[in-house]
Amino acid sequence: MNWTWFHKLGSPKWFYEISGRWLPWFAVAAVLLIGVGLVWGLAFAPPDYQQGNSFRIIYIHVPAAFLAQSCYVMLAVAGLVGLVWKMKLADVALQQAAPIGAWMTFIALLTGAIWGKPTWGTWWVWDARLTSMLILLFLYFGVIALGQAISNRDSAAKACAVLSIVGVVNIPIIKYSVDWWNSLHQPATFKITEKPAMPAEMWVPLLIMVLGFYCFFAAVLLMRMRLEVLKREARSSWVKAEVRAQVETLS
Repeated sequence: MNWTWFHKLGSPKWFYEISGRWLPWFAVAAVLLIGVGLVWGLAFAPPDYQQGNSFRIIYIHVPAAFLAQSCYVMLAVAGLVGLVWKMKLADVALQQAAPIGAWMTFIALLTGAIWGKPTWGTWWVWDARLTSMLILLFLYFGVIALGQAISNRDSAAKACAVLSIVGVVNIPIIKYSVDWWNSLHQPATFKITEKPAMPAEMWVPLLIMVLGFYCFFAAVLLMRMRLEVLKREARSSWVKAEVRAQVETLS
């Protein structure tokens, strides 16, 4: 197997060049998918037979919850790569993804509370799913705080990597909490092995929104990583050449 591409990921210059090509595609895809998904889900999808129109919060809540969990898994993978192969870009990805994941977790918790009020009659319960999602938010805060509190970059990278790897045990707890414990939270909206319980006109826009959120995450992460790479490699010749090229283009 050719692992050249994997080793190239360790090159900040190569990443900066290739990410510049991917970024516009992810950005355009995010705008189109989220735009179509929102209009379809909020305006054209039929109301739920039990929850009425209040179920429409699902088009924000579910994609945010999916992304919040996936993002933390990415943090753990990046942490493992950074510890084992010493790739500096892995730490860049970890540090820049953590705030995005924290925001997605917050949005998932907020929209869940908005959804829970008309459905359960309360904004919050110490339900297994809700509590484990709150723990996920604290884990994100921990990673962000460690990255900012430790001045030595290598030490901060190792500490954040370890916390990310240890904390990933919370992800299966979130996923299976509704099955393991008596929970108010409804079962998973999507199951690969089962046919969706919702009609197609309700779950198709939801799937579009999920894809749109992931494209949004990719676009924002690439932008943040590119800026961080320029910051960390500011003294290298290729960054100076890139800055000169950008200045000449603007002038």
